Amino acid sequence: MMKKYPKQMSESMLMGVLLTLAGGFQDAYSYICRDRVFANAQTGNLVLLGKNLAEGNLPAALRYFFPLAAFAGGIFLAGWVRQLSRNRRLHWRQTVLLAEIALLLTAGLLPQQFNILANVMLSFSCAMQVESFRKFGGLTFATTMCIGNMRNATSLMCQYHIARDPARKRESLTYYCILVVFGVGAALGALLSERLGDRSIWIAAGLMLAGFLLMFRKPAEEC
Repeated sequence: MMKKYPKQMSESMLMGVLLTLAGGFQDAYSYICRDRVFANAQTGNLVLLGKNLAEGNLPAALRYFFPLAAFAGGIFLAGWVRQLSRNRRLHWRQTVLLAEIALLLTAGLLPQQFNILANVMLSFSCAMQVESFRKFGGLTFATTMCIGNMRNATSLMCQYHIARDPARKRESLTYYCILVVFGVGAALGALLSERLGDRSIWIAAGLMLAGFLLMFRKPAEEC
């Protein structure tokens, strides 16, 4: 039976696991260490923005507005990086990872009075990641959020129970595994953020560095 491998390592399941761990880690870190703001969960930030605006608490509202704006900016910039990095020595996704690593390293150095700036950097990084890395092991899933992955996992499981197609079951279980990986990343982020403080975000940067280095490897050929 023909086994299909990714055309490039940026679409391998190993890359997906590394980035999903980093995604869960960043959300826990920003919430615990940086004023209860989400790096990834922009729905939560939008709800809290609306709540604080309704209460007339403008300073608190801005705490959530700036990460939302940064997330939009990160998606926009990732598109430009893809366009401008053609025919360069580094794959454009490696350029994105280098930018993410730089943002996370810088955020870890910022003191608490610069939490808004730290959250802007984290949200910008997460947006670049979710825009640049979408497909792994033949499946499309997000490495920085859960709702789409949960929908796909449950929808595929429903299809399996209706049609009894084993492929749908395998795909569903893969999505559920990715949800678990995100939860593990969040748990590690919570634990290490409590113990190590602001610089614990460098662990997520280390996971991204591993992904950056992984992309220098050539994927296996089909066999």
